[in-house]
Amino acid sequence: MRLVDDLTLERGTSLQEKPGTTCTGVPAKGPAVEWELRLPGRPLLTVHDTRWDNGERDLVLYQPTVVPEIPAALSNLHNRLRVGIARAPGNTTTLRIMAFPAWVDGERPRIKKSLTTAQLAAKYGLQQLRDLTARPGVALHSAGGRVDVPGCDVDDPQDEIHIQHALSFPAEDDETPVIAFTHLRVVPVLRHVGWLSMVAV
Repeated sequence: MRLVDDLTLERGTSLQEKPGTTCTGVPAKGPAVEWELRLPGRPLLTVHDTRWDNGERDLVLYQPTVVPEIPAALSNLHNRLRVGIARAPGNTTTLRIMAFPAWVDGERPRIKKSLTTAQLAAKYGLQQLRDLTARPGVALHSAGGRVDVPGCDVDDPQDEIHIQHALSFPAEDDETPVIAFTHLRVVPVLRHVGWLSMVAV
């Protein structure tokens, strides 16, 4: 599927169990599903969706054994800034990820946790965020459940209160978290290094 500009996402292979460390720092093993990100004339990028044997799950831009020649900021994203996938509070059929977009400090990608919904939409791409939340069972909401927030409406995103946003999606939906991860973590770095246009459209 086409995500933005000429960037496409395609499900790849399922890998055998691998050892590693979860987002909470626990040594574990688990299989990963590969998702391939392609841009014409650029090296292949691979996202791993790993399901650890302790029940944790996360997404990361995987670092291959042989790293092709790529800009430093993109290289520095490999195996860093993972996104954990967890059960939505009080819900057994819905999962969620935190919607923290990346930004680049020098050549080091970092994340911004607290934004207005309008700021998140500007970084993600307003139409792309609307398309994502239009998928069945997908919703954007305040991660902390604050009652003073005027909602996370992507048709009229609030630009008053900085909050931590989360995206919830059905547990059987493997595609939505990878799309969100790509827009939140990978696309901002690709824009920084000039592989994608700077304006989110």
